Amino acid sequence: MSIYANGSNMAPQRSLLRALGWTEDEIQKPVVGIICAQSDIIPGHTHLDDIAQAVSEGVLAAGGKPVTVPCIGVCDGIAMGHEGMRYSLPSRELIADSVEVLARGHAFDACVFVGNCDKIIPGMLMGAVRVNKPSVFVSGGPMLAGRKDGAKLSLSSMFEAVGTYTSGKIDEAELLRYECTACPSCGSCSGMFTANSMNCLLEALGMALPGNGTVPMVYSARLALAKQTGKAVMQLLQKGLRPRDILTPAAIRNAECVDMAIGASSNSVLHLLALASELGLSKEQISVDTMNEISAHTPNLCRLAPAGEHYIEELNEAGGISAVIRALIDAGLFDGSAMTAACVTQDRLTANARVKNAEIIRPVSAPYSPYGGLAILKGNLAREGAVVKKSAVDEKMYRHKGPARVFDSEEDAMAAISGNRIHAGDVVVIRYEGPKGGPGMREMLSPTSSIVGAGLGDTVALITDGRFSGATRGAAIGHVCPEAAAGGVIGVVEEGDLIEIDIVKGEINLCVPDDVIAARLKAFTPKEKPVDGYLRRYRALVTSASDGAVFKKF
Repeated sequence: MSIYANGSNMAPQRSLLRALGWTEDEIQKPVVGIICAQSDIIPGHTHLDDIAQAVSEGVLAAGGKPVTVPCIGVCDGIAMGHEGMRYSLPSRELIADSVEVLARGHAFDACVFVGNCDKIIPGMLMGAVRVNKPSVFVSGGPMLAGRKDGAKLSLSSMFEAVGTYTSGKIDEAELLRYECTACPSCGSCSGMFTANSMNCLLEALGMALPGNGTVPMVYSARLALAKQTGKAVMQLLQKGLRPRDILTPAAIRNAECVDMAIGASSNSVLHLLALASELGLSKEQISVDTMNEISAHTPNLCRLAPAGEHYIEELNEAGGISAVIRALIDAGLFDGSAMTAACVTQDRLTANARVKNAEIIRPVSAPYSPYGGLAILKGNLAREGAVVKKSAVDEKMYRHKGPARVFDSEEDAMAAISGNRIHAGDVVVIRYEGPKGGPGMREMLSPTSSIVGAGLGDTVALITDGRFSGATRGAAIGHVCPEAAAGGVIGVVEEGDLIEIDIVKGEINLCVPDDVIAARLKAFTPKEKPVDGYLRRYRALVTSASDGAVFKKF
């Protein structure tokens, strides 16, 4: 029962609800806030009003009163390569705050979160933890893979085609053919990029029903899932099961395990650390080191685009995330006793899940790699850590040593790459793009895709204190911490310095004597880019990427 049904003191509030057309019966029901990020500018979000409507039907059928409220969002793909990308990661904190305001301001009894892309899902998840009302998530689903000349495409193919065009390997007409075929439907971009990674990890965390991460946007099963989600939130409310009951340290470790098994986006590291921070977990419980720990004994079972040739729709047909979880439970790698938003344990929820295609979801006994798809690197260049999507790196680049080509912004690096001034063996260093330095920690999909498109993906490494899109492939090492703007060693790398990368050992080092590095740091004053508005406040409040790039706690 809603608080608005109680007593004469709520009569003024009820009068406003009656202004909305609510009946006496509706006023008596629990109010379920459907926090929906529908938007006409994001392909993954344009249809979310339909998903929210289906959720509403499920809530109504189970005896609740649904109300739909809005949520902002930024499309990383559209924001890529210009000023807009500075606002993508910062939007996560705004979304978490807005969830708190909406849910507490209107005294929702429970919440359903309807999102799909990039920072929207993590922001909603952080807000759900903060509010801690019975909650469940449902996404809008992935788009289908593109098709061109019999080959499958995705957004990453499009960015790489730009690099191929810039290097003179295709003409403008061919580039247009890519442009018109890469994204054939709405939905979250079709590879294992950040949006799909997070929607898959919601299943592993127990905060979404099976199929959330993989059922394509165009399938009717997506609407059916939304209706089931509406019913599920009412069951959660009845049982009093809240996000903090589900999101235990074991659930976070489960998500990290699936993260490694499916080769998710490197951004997942950032968001899982942010979630751990929101939950108040200590670094002994969850940290970047935990990621490597789990990676060391979790096999990489899936190689989805951009790491391989399979797409999310194929993962769905192969059994989806439930099949991955079942395989990991059976191997003793995943805690099946963890509770889920379906009000049953993961073990029970996935009891009947089976792998239907062993090429798309490899057996634990015959994985693509015995180690996880992500790796954390440490060394004098990244004392707090750096992240690489190992499964998307050519094995020839697992070990690499080369001269630094240093740039203080993405734009400067892109000018050099587009001007064919980067050569085989180079290590491109892009700094002042971290959470503080950007500010906003921009994704570097354009530079990495241009390197791959130019045919240098197996000879050139790129490191940055910024981050990468889940669509990135190649020896792209991001989240270098401490960042340049915080006085990190990446800020004193000089043109031509040798940098050594060893992904196998988990190391990244500047090959300069310690005393020279110390002298450079002593004389070093970090640059500060002129910004105003929200970005200025963000820079003042944001912490290191090794802490999830969350705001300081006061």
